[in-house]
Amino acid sequence: MIQRIQSLYLIVAAILSGGIINSVFLWSDSQGVPFTIMDALQSDAMVIKVIPLLFFSSALLSIVAVFMFKHRNRQLGMGRFNILINFILLGVIIYHSLNISGETLVSEKGIGLFFPVLAVVCLVLANNAIKKDEELVKSVDRLR
Repeated sequence: MIQRIQSLYLIVAAILSGGIINSVFLWSDSQGVPFTIMDALQSDAMVIKVIPLLFFSSALLSIVAVFMFKHRNRQLGMGRFNILINFILLGVIIYHSLNISGETLVSEKGIGLFFPVLAVVCLVLANNAIKKDEELVKSVDRLR
């Protein structure tokens, strides 16, 4: 159900993880060439190849969670798992950006590095709204 606020939060998280990330750059190298998600798929390093997979799995989980509105507990669990994926993604990105010695390969960080943080914020807000819905349903069931 799209009219619920948690569905909107989940859609925003999916757009951040899957849609917008393809058009912005994560970082630029010392020559000023922007490094995008599609460049990460063509990289030789396994750590860099994991980044787009985590972004797309986060987007897929958010979209699937939107359609699990009849099963709020499963939706809540998927949201928690998605938050975990985004924290792992954030850790991999930070590890890669700090692991390069002397900033020789990564000279400028892009806006794409903040998308996992924004996705986590949207997912936390969605989980809070899902919990409120579950409490409301339980309180109505007690009155019957």
